[in-house]
Amino acid sequence: MKNHILDPKDGFAGLKENFVQDASSGFIVFLLALPLSLGIAKASEFPPIMGLITAIVGGMIVSLFAGSRLTIKGPAAGLIVIVAGAVNEFGGGEMGWHLALGALVVAGILQILLGLFKLGKLMDFFPLSAIHGMLASIGLIIIGKQIPVLLNVNPALSQGKDPIALFASIPEFILNWDPKATGIGLISLAIMMGWPYINHSIIKKIPAPLVVLAIAIPAELVLDFPSTAPRYALVQVGNLLDSIQLNVSFDGVNQTGTFIKFVIMFALIGSLESLLTVKAMDMLDPFHRKSNANKDLIAIGIGNTLVAFLGGLPMISEVARSSANISNGAKTRWANFFHGFFILICVLLASDLIELIPNSALAVMLITVGIKLAHPKEFIRTFEKGKEQLVIFLVTILVTLTVDLLAGIAAGILTEIVVNLVNGKQLSALFKAPTEVSFTQDAYLVEISDAAVFSNFLGIKRKLEAIPPSFPVTIDLSKTKLVDHSVMENLEQFKLDYEREGGKVKIVGLQEHKAVSDHKSAAQKRKR
Repeated sequence: MKNHILDPKDGFAGLKENFVQDASSGFIVFLLALPLSLGIAKASEFPPIMGLITAIVGGMIVSLFAGSRLTIKGPAAGLIVIVAGAVNEFGGGEMGWHLALGALVVAGILQILLGLFKLGKLMDFFPLSAIHGMLASIGLIIIGKQIPVLLNVNPALSQGKDPIALFASIPEFILNWDPKATGIGLISLAIMMGWPYINHSIIKKIPAPLVVLAIAIPAELVLDFPSTAPRYALVQVGNLLDSIQLNVSFDGVNQTGTFIKFVIMFALIGSLESLLTVKAMDMLDPFHRKSNANKDLIAIGIGNTLVAFLGGLPMISEVARSSANISNGAKTRWANFFHGFFILICVLLASDLIELIPNSALAVMLITVGIKLAHPKEFIRTFEKGKEQLVIFLVTILVTLTVDLLAGIAAGILTEIVVNLVNGKQLSALFKAPTEVSFTQDAYLVEISDAAVFSNFLGIKRKLEAIPPSFPVTIDLSKTKLVDHSVMENLEQFKLDYEREGGKVKIVGLQEHKAVSDHKSAAQKRKR
């Protein structure tokens, strides 16, 4: 069995035991989070300082009772599309911001309820290709929204345009570009894109956003942006203490349909992204600790409810900062606390320095995030899992770009259902897969019948999670007619997690099945 004796201590004992490692990692993450939080807030049509308030609350408060130890709580680029959409649909400007906060408060309460009712497991209901399609579409929208900021064109030229219109307007943006700001942005883009390829062991540990700021701020001072550039060329932060007040308005409930839509989107997409990050970070945790997804959801919900009253952005467990936290040696939740603490100190003592950051440099940081989410490799990887997975992926992207995220994820789910029906799944197996668990000769046998697909995997997972640790387990799929890609990947993840706890898992019974592609987690169809 796994040895828990060497796990880092939690609570104040963990603070004392791992102070140096957690403080140093928290400081590095702070360097990443500061410009990103500003950029995310601005792209979301919120006052930039509100991104910092979210990061401070996520670090210094939510970290103390979260269910995951190494994730960083803060604003996320993946929610820009939803937040900006809410502000605009509620009327735009300051009024739209106040009304969007009302929907976020209710969404935060809904997240708390999801955690209390132990519904964190619902993330396994969503087909993986639809999730990846959602993330890729978010990446494309981020790129489209940030191109005019990179070119430092008048915000009025891009105001109110949907994603397709933003890309179609690129020639117009180029005609109205600001060469000075764009030059700083392009140099920043080269740094952000090229930094991962640096092999020097010491240099590569310096966060790329810090290098961007070290070049962009002196460059705009030399070019005298405060006197020669328009006001929108530089970040406007303001005073933290003056910004902390009750900013929420619930008058948005009068726009019932819009209010309900964004409550669902904040709660659903935010929870989904956060839980996926928690799951991914558990795999990177050098101590293989398992997070409590429901407890983490409650913590995120409490944090979102609090920041929404203050005017802040929605927070999630953010993947890039969490990965950096682990890679820089964080041991406990205190690294997240320190990241928020350092942001607080910086805002209180160095707000004038923050306001020297060119918006084109912040835009580049977000464009880099968008490129990662919508990289051509994501399309290739999805195709390798099967042509039908690429169809689901592309449908999700197309509907998201032309309608919205909620419609996009719904279209992805519907497409997956249609694909599974075409591949032989019966309607009766839509939400139920007969799963028998037996125990003989000190080993467990799990027999799954009919079809094992994303929409009925929750029942299968419940049976698997009830198996005690450290036993030999055989999962027999010989009675299934179809096992889709999401289930194949989830079974492999169960195998990995269970074997980390000292057990042994075999997945058998696919001799009479045919994989739809050569990918190891491709869907499996029974041969005719």
